[in-house]
Amino acid sequence: MKEKTTRSGSPGNDDLRREYRFDYSRTKPNRFAPQFAAGSVAVVLDPDVASVFRTSESVNVLLRSVLAAMRRMAQRGATRRRGGSNSALRRTGANGKRGTRS
Repeated sequence: MKEKTTRSGSPGNDDLRREYRFDYSRTKPNRFAPQFAAGSVAVVLDPDVASVFRTSESVNVLLRSVLAAMRRMAQRGATRRRGGSNSALRRTGANGKRGTRS
């Protein structure tokens, strides 16, 4: 049986292109690793956003307040859906007044 070749024409998958060869003996430890707690996620901010938020604490404070507001909105929406008033959805008559039927 004939051996399969890769697109470059060389047999097998062990051959890497020159640009994919990496000399791991020349690597250095990540100098930023100690700044991150376990489970942290690094996020890159756009320059205009980064100019407002100088610290990770300021970003976290804002994001926590947004999350709390989202939870409150979800709770309000759930109570409204369970049987709250639909006064905003009443029909309007032909003359534009509420409560009249056309």
